[in-house]
Amino acid sequence: MAELRTEEEQLEAIKRWWKENGTSLIAGAAIAAAGVFGWNAWQDYQAGQGEAASLRYQQLVDLTGRDELGEDARRRAEELVSEITDEHGTTLYADLARLLDARLAVEVDDRARARAALEAVIEDSERDYLEGLARLRLARLQLVEGEAETALTTLEGVPEALAAQRAEVVGDAQHALGRVDQARQAWQEALSLAEQHNQPLYGVQLKLDDLGTEEAIL
Repeated sequence: MAELRTEEEQLEAIKRWWKENGTSLIAGAAIAAAGVFGWNAWQDYQAGQGEAASLRYQQLVDLTGRDELGEDARRRAEELVSEITDEHGTTLYADLARLLDARLAVEVDDRARARAALEAVIEDSERDYLEGLARLRLARLQLVEGEAETALTTLEGVPEALAAQRAEVVGDAQHALGRVDQARQAWQEALSLAEQHNQPLYGVQLKLDDLGTEEAIL
């Protein structure tokens, strides 16, 4: 991938990546939880979290699923996040609400809020998959802010269920550090892992192709 020249371009790349990967990865959290607990136990778990948390989270999903959020809708979404995290802070709903809040914050370039939301998931969540999602997204924000080495450290805690996505972001970090061979290796690993697990992974082949173009120019 040709080097992104400005923070604006990097931020747009994050937004595209989250849009391409966010829905399927968050949906995977529910699937993973169901696999761990068993379907009946998962249903009991959901029921036990209370009708209020469930309704609030569904409202949040409905709001954030829109193509465009008006000011009132965005404000209501932020209120719902606060209500869910304040009143149901240890639940799956709270983890997912924080992830959505981070996405909303990135959309308005509020990186401090996005980082705080992601760091809360990493610190407080008891769910490895969701912590991994938060680490992937935090690492991308760190890349935008020129913290590639820190991003690599953040990625160390991403679980194997997200290994392909982790390898992609590792490649991005290595590329940002000028380590072309390591970037190529990581991106190739990402493609291989995605194929093995039948997971969609967009744009990685283009990064490899562009890497070859850069070397030809040099």
